Amino acid sequence: MSAEPQSHGAFDRHPLDRLFRPRSVVLVGASENSAWSQLIHGNLVQMAYPGAIYLVNKRGAAAHGQDAVTSCTLLPAIPDLAYIFVPTEAVADALHDVAAAGIRHVMILSSGFGEAGAKGAALQHNMVDIAQANGIRFMGPNSLGFINYADAIAVSPFPVEKDYVPGTLGIVSQSGATTNVIAGFAQQQGIGLSYAIATGNEADVGTAEVVDFLVADPATSVIAIFAETIGDMAGFRAVAQQANAAGKPLIVLKVGRTELATQLAQAHTGSVTGDDRVFDAVCLQDNIIRVDTIEELVVTAGILCHTGPIEGSLGIISISGGACEIVADTADTVGLPLPAFAPETNAGLREMLPDFGSVYNPLDVTGAAVRDPSLFERILTLLAHDPAIGLTACIYDLPRGPDDFDNAQALACIGRGLAAGQKPGLLINQSLRPVSAHSRAVMARNGIAAVTGGLDHAVRGLAHAVRWSRNRDSGDKSEAVRRPVSSGARPQSELEALAYLSKQGVPVIPHRLVLAAGEAIDAWQAMGSPVVLKIASPAILHKSDFGGVCLNLNDAAAIEEAFDGIIAAARVAYPDAPIDGCLIAPMRSDGIEMFVGTARTAWGPAIVTGLGGIWIEALDDTSLRLLPITRQDARDMLDALKARRILGGYRGGQAVDLDALADAIVAIGDAALALGPDLVALEVNPLRVHGSRIEALDALPIWDDAA
Repeated sequence: MSAEPQSHGAFDRHPLDRLFRPRSVVLVGASENSAWSQLIHGNLVQMAYPGAIYLVNKRGAAAHGQDAVTSCTLLPAIPDLAYIFVPTEAVADALHDVAAAGIRHVMILSSGFGEAGAKGAALQHNMVDIAQANGIRFMGPNSLGFINYADAIAVSPFPVEKDYVPGTLGIVSQSGATTNVIAGFAQQQGIGLSYAIATGNEADVGTAEVVDFLVADPATSVIAIFAETIGDMAGFRAVAQQANAAGKPLIVLKVGRTELATQLAQAHTGSVTGDDRVFDAVCLQDNIIRVDTIEELVVTAGILCHTGPIEGSLGIISISGGACEIVADTADTVGLPLPAFAPETNAGLREMLPDFGSVYNPLDVTGAAVRDPSLFERILTLLAHDPAIGLTACIYDLPRGPDDFDNAQALACIGRGLAAGQKPGLLINQSLRPVSAHSRAVMARNGIAAVTGGLDHAVRGLAHAVRWSRNRDSGDKSEAVRRPVSSGARPQSELEALAYLSKQGVPVIPHRLVLAAGEAIDAWQAMGSPVVLKIASPAILHKSDFGGVCLNLNDAAAIEEAFDGIIAAARVAYPDAPIDGCLIAPMRSDGIEMFVGTARTAWGPAIVTGLGGIWIEALDDTSLRLLPITRQDARDMLDALKARRILGGYRGGQAVDLDALADAIVAIGDAALALGPDLVALEVNPLRVHGSRIEALDALPIWDDAA
């Protein structure tokens, strides 16, 4: 019986345990002449893999100093994992052989499948059929495998450094080369890894399942993801929510900023929602940290590996005034709050630094700390006891080698200061520089637990960490998200849509359907104000294009002329359209026009809001969330708009009742959900807002014609 890698928990606690923590491995395609084979076998040996390593190739030729067999069925025991790296055309036969041997966990390095066009996609589909028929779970094809640093298992051709740093960062990437780059950069920055996993084409096991494994893994505290696409979207959201509940930050670098595959040409909503905007909404709602570069991904992950959730604000000091200014500017740009210190902290600082006229955060300790390095320790200790501060940081360059300047006394004081209290402390290099073995030795000697840098990356990473921590604290909302029950309704026209929305609790403007000019005049007199007339037809979506709308009518003759003109224009423009008459409603000239629309997306139904009318496209200022939403979600959407100042009563305008507006947005979203999956889009444009008076003036439902 081979040794079992069980250094951090019971075996088989997760369905993918035998995939990522195998007790024995067979290399299918092993050969002295294969560079893949040399690298994979060499890594297993270098990391002193304790389990059995078996070799299989079609000739049964010995390789890497050990015997091989021609079939997995001839092995003396059933391995936990098979790694297949045979030519593309031989993969199906290899998979059949693996299945016949009773192996149920497989990785496939071979390429030329789904990424290689229609022929490759057919081969990949066949691979999936073979696996499913035999109860096999596999990762790949086109997967460069994984390195399990926690258990010292490398089933991968990635180079493994001899002095690798184990730790708690788990990396998941669809791109094998990018996996290696991320892992290498993390190691260069002194960030310890638990796993580096390259999922490849994800024909079976995908990102969501791998993340689920890492969320359950006790050796992993932070998960960094590089994603080209998200295949299992529902699964991804579910594991993201599990990670947040477990206190494990999910940090994602997602590429492929494309528009939705199907644009809603008939409606505005399709032009203001897109794959990337929807994914941004997913990240906001599920407390996922989204980043734009590998450096930002790794630095943010490294900070969170050290800090975990940050409970409070940051207190930052530096011996460089310029560094303090850079930090302050960058913090303002990325939204990192650096509040003033508590009064008692300020008083203590003035006692230590009597020449200071003002005390700021970040704090410039000036050259006084050169003369008296103990200032570092005393100031950091004071900040650590400020009740509002959850993390202390000191900007000071760590030596990279024996030839670098090394102020041992200052570093010792900084180390003691950063370790003061029960709060995490962090050293920040001014530039992004390698954290070498020498650097790590200096850190260990001086009790410095973690280092990051440079200034820009560190501030961005800290901003992400603080935002994630605060959103996690507010994740248990008092208002539960509910999914409305299906209404069974299928409104077609504006009239039907407004009636439906009103029944669903959406405030709707008073309106009537009139069949003749005389009825329109009677309605105008009853309303007692100027009115709007609009064509009423389930087949006519855009009314103003042909003269189907008349505004600000306030006498009988004008109303009669407008009614007859609208009907005549509609019959010319849409001779085959059924015409129900005209809608009449009070004219609203005050307030602000908002847009609220829902749309189907690959991630599920979404809702978007922004200024309405022409501004929805002209300003490109919208905010989006996945449905269902709560009032707080809707308030967050409004707060995210550039137009938020207008809603607050800009330059003497009347402020909008934001809670009432948020309630209306939630009601529109719930109404859309209750219409079921055949609804393509539901638009309310405009939603007129004036103080606390909110009214839907127009509504447009769009249905899936095929359904």
